[in-house]
Amino acid sequence: MASGHIVVIGAGVAGLAAAALLGRKGYRVTLCEKNEEIGGRAGCLEERGFRFDTGPSWYLMPEAYERFFAHFGTTPEREYGLTRLDPAYRVFQGERRVEVRTGDAEELFESIEPGSGARLRAHLDSASEAYCIALETFLYTTFEHPARLLTPQVRARLPHLASLLARPLAARTSQVASDPLLRHILEYPAMFLSSRPERIPALYHLMSHTDLRQGVWYPTGGFFAIVESIARLAEESGVHLRLGCEVTGIEVRGGRARGVHTGGGFVPADAVVSAADLHHTETALLPADCRTYPPRRWRRREPGPSVVLALLGVRGRLPGLSHHNLLFSPDWRPDFDAVFSGTGPSRSLYVCKPSVTDPHVAPEGYENLFVLVPAPARADLGRGSAYGEANGEVEAIADRAIEQVARAAGERDLANRIVVRRTVGPGDFARRYHAWSAGAIGPSHTLRQSAFLRGSQASRKVAGLFYAGATTLPGVGVPMCLISAENLLHWL
Repeated sequence: MASGHIVVIGAGVAGLAAAALLGRKGYRVTLCEKNEEIGGRAGCLEERGFRFDTGPSWYLMPEAYERFFAHFGTTPEREYGLTRLDPAYRVFQGERRVEVRTGDAEELFESIEPGSGARLRAHLDSASEAYCIALETFLYTTFEHPARLLTPQVRARLPHLASLLARPLAARTSQVASDPLLRHILEYPAMFLSSRPERIPALYHLMSHTDLRQGVWYPTGGFFAIVESIARLAEESGVHLRLGCEVTGIEVRGGRARGVHTGGGFVPADAVVSAADLHHTETALLPADCRTYPPRRWRRREPGPSVVLALLGVRGRLPGLSHHNLLFSPDWRPDFDAVFSGTGPSRSLYVCKPSVTDPHVAPEGYENLFVLVPAPARADLGRGSAYGEANGEVEAIADRAIEQVARAAGERDLANRIVVRRTVGPGDFARRYHAWSAGAIGPSHTLRQSAFLRGSQASRKVAGLFYAGATTLPGVGVPMCLISAENLLHWL
């Protein structure tokens, strides 16, 4: 068994998972969380019988969850239960409405654009292969020994993989279908990667394997049920959780991390794992001469978008909406340009209605809605009502989104039926999570911010200091956070 005391900063998914794994290995672990509740972005708000997830809502890459829970002798099914969604999601664009079912995408494409079904089959064959290679070779690794990554499978596919890295996702999807709605089905996962189709490598077409072939699932109780399971495993592994305990600095002596400073005093440690935002860790918690990344590095990086969230409790049913709903604007690319240039929010929205699958997230006769509007990564757009006083601009964005959802769902009186309304704005991500540039997801997965180019989970300046979470390797999303936590074990 391992020994020594480790302090973990941040009780989001990565911090909880890292603490649980380290505790199970035998380390004494103290987990410091600045807020009064766990979960980070994957949080939960409960009001008047409604249970709202405040962050992730798409359950993809089931292998990552299975592998994590296997470390503790359990499974996702035992922990929270899973429901496979059918349809996987519903798509709206103008007057068009399409249901996307896992395994039936080729028939759907062919019915809308003859000839595209066969092209999609080839696209998904490539996506499935890339997904398997990534899972087996490039995700559960520290990139310390690059030569080991050149497995026979990778060497055999190097020319193809190189071609996927050399052009953007949008260029590849244009070869599959010309119909805008069909292309958007293949391109919307760019938002999962905190970017846009013109900026991420075509290699990320592997994401289409997850929703169009593998399946989309729902964890009973919502994503916070996953957080609660990981927290319980951490507690059972002996982790000491300190809520309302903000770390204000990392103590470095003799070139090594010796502990952390908090509002409640100094906490000594043999090693420190920061699962907080990497930019915040580097620029606010470390002395200048102990930072791995110089200021110019951040000027060249892309923080990814922020979002405005509207968490709505609605009286009556909304049959026009499925569990997952994508509302595509006809001005798809101008909308992305506005978000990433900082000039305005997107008119393409995402709406989750978990109450259609899970009756326990809303009172009987009511619906639970989670509305997400991609927005510029600007803290000055303000905060929402969920954690304090709402900003007028955030509320105006939410108002417009509710009107758009009402039209798509065929429920013109939707606004009048809202009995609970809470909003989250870019300023909340900056204030609650110290998110770099108020980003909601994490740094964009551009070519220069992917794989080993994304950085390292070990500080190059401070021994015994490690990083975890969406702002470091391997990337954004709950599965990546679980993998990030596991990869720490290789460093330690």
